[in-house]
Amino acid sequence: MKLDIRKMRWTREPEQYAFADGAIKVTTRPGTDLWQRTYYHFRNDNAPVLQMETEEPFFSFTVRTDFSGAHRRFDQCGIVMYLDSEHWLKGSVEYENEEFQHLGSVVTNHGYSDWATAAIPAQVKTMWYRLSRREDDYCIECSPDGERFSLMRICHMWKGAGKISFGIYACSPEDSSFTAVFSDMELTDCRWPAHNGQAPDKE
Repeated sequence: MKLDIRKMRWTREPEQYAFADGAIKVTTRPGTDLWQRTYYHFRNDNAPVLQMETEEPFFSFTVRTDFSGAHRRFDQCGIVMYLDSEHWLKGSVEYENEEFQHLGSVVTNHGYSDWATAAIPAQVKTMWYRLSRREDDYCIECSPDGERFSLMRICHMWKGAGKISFGIYACSPEDSSFTAVFSDMELTDCRWPAHNGQAPDKE
C-alpha cells in the first residue's frame, strides 16, 4: 500500500520542507541530530521526524532516500522509529568525505545509543530502506535498487510493543544544511519472515 505522506505527522517539524509528486523534500538545519550519551557523552534530540502511528504487530515500511546534496560530515537522512527521546532507532547513510561515507544504524534503549556501521563509496547518492516489525523485535534492511535488500540490523526495542510511531528523518549535526528527498513510501505485510521453527504469527 502506497502511503499518503500528507497524512503523516511531524514529531519535530523542520523550518523548510515541500511535498511534490508523492515525495517530500526536507531541508536540514545545522546542529540537528539524534544521539544519546554513549561514547560522545552528549545528547542531541532535535532532528526533524515525520511519522505515522500503528498498533499492527507485523508489517514492513519501505522508503527511498536521495541525499545527493549531502556535503558535510555526518549529513544524513533515512528511516526512523522514534518513540521518545530515549527509545528510538534509525538507519541512514552519513556523509564523511569525498571518498567514503557510513551506511549504518543506531538503536537507542533506555537513553543509550549504539552505532553499527560500514563504509561505502561516496559516489552512492540514493538508498532504499525497509523497517520490519515482529511485535517488539525489529529489522532494518537496505537496498541500492528497491529490489534486493540486505540486512543491516536486528534488534529489540524495550518500548517497542503496542502502539509505535515510525517514518523518516533528516539532520545535519555540524554546521551544514542540505535537502533530502524521500519517495516511494510503502506499507506492506511483514517481509521479515519468522525464523525457521518459530511459532506462527498471532492473529
